[in-house]
Amino acid sequence: MSETKKTDEAKTDAAPVATDEREVLLKVEGLKKHFPIRKGVLQRQVGAVKAVDGIDFEVRKGETLGVVGESGCGKSTMGRVITRLQDPTGGSIHFEGQDITRLSTAGMRPLRRDIQMIFQDPYGSLNPRHTIGSIVSAPFRLQGVEPEGGVKKEVQRLLELVGLSPEHYNRYPHEFSGGQRQRIGIARALALKPKLVVADEPVSALDVSIQAQVVNLMDDLQSELGLTYVIIAHDLSVVRHVSDRIAVMYLGKIVELSDRTSLYEAPMHPYTKALMSAVPVPDPKRRGAKSERILLKGDVPSPISPPSGCRFHTRCWKATEICRTTEPALVELKPGQQVACHHPENFEDQAPQDTVLLTVAKEAAELVADEVLAESAATSAALKAEAASEETPASADAEDDRQESTDK
Repeated sequence: MSETKKTDEAKTDAAPVATDEREVLLKVEGLKKHFPIRKGVLQRQVGAVKAVDGIDFEVRKGETLGVVGESGCGKSTMGRVITRLQDPTGGSIHFEGQDITRLSTAGMRPLRRDIQMIFQDPYGSLNPRHTIGSIVSAPFRLQGVEPEGGVKKEVQRLLELVGLSPEHYNRYPHEFSGGQRQRIGIARALALKPKLVVADEPVSALDVSIQAQVVNLMDDLQSELGLTYVIIAHDLSVVRHVSDRIAVMYLGKIVELSDRTSLYEAPMHPYTKALMSAVPVPDPKRRGAKSERILLKGDVPSPISPPSGCRFHTRCWKATEICRTTEPALVELKPGQQVACHHPENFEDQAPQDTVLLTVAKEAAELVADEVLAESAATSAALKAEAASEETPASADAEDDRQESTDK
């Protein structure tokens, strides 16, 4: 990704000042999306899959918000809900100050020009019975827009813009690879020059060699058309290069929301730190060196019945009783960096009175490198107390052994 035009230095200098001055384009408050579970002849609801369970964030005009997290954490569902492709269960969505939470399909139709989505599956998002020209020109037909020079000419320009040949106008989706289909989806989403584009894994289907080209293309289009992006991705290196701010999701919740520099240099949530430790470092000098990667205990809990309190406490090496009983709020501990954690990393402990680690935390700590535990102990009173309690008996036993040898 070294070819991307958005360099770290450029974004670091420009983002903090510009973001504060920009007008809020999208505001999400308490957003929830639950999928009911029904059983029996009468199809009574016996539970619900809490895919998105109360999240808050803002996206300002011209910025890029990246969303990362494990598979099943609710990223894609969140993207579909904020574009109103799915109806929310609760909460509110405001676009340019207008409440679009409960708008009908007819009410949303005029806003489709301004809100578009790039889908994750390049195979399922294109109708195999339609030609590429018909697919990319669909937004013009549905919105009754007649581009300058005609629809065909504009579609061919869009195809060329995303790196495809204008001659592909009359071909069908099955004639293209997955990466090429994703480019067609990008061309369709950008046809009406929308204000907000929600991109669900926009480059995951592309070859690594051309991912940078597509990222550069999206950057150029953002500058040219004044676009605002919400990019959902699992590739942390891609998110780092394209995002101004990053939201980390875990089991339907946002656990950390920060500008990308602060997030990568000093993550505050233990889950974020575990994600960052999984990013490979292409340094031959480190080959054979002891890995400091954090291995999380077990799998992500079921969204049908998420854990009480902090949802990450069943896999966290710092979990105490307060983590099991009290859900942490997403609060701003540093300027521009919000985190939902009682025992954050790289910051003072928010619950110093709670020092006894849970059993699950002790088991999780067995999978974490000693160097990482030592680093966490520097900011966590819980780990300090646990380390002290384990050292005391050992010291006492050693003193007894020395006393016995002296007596002999």
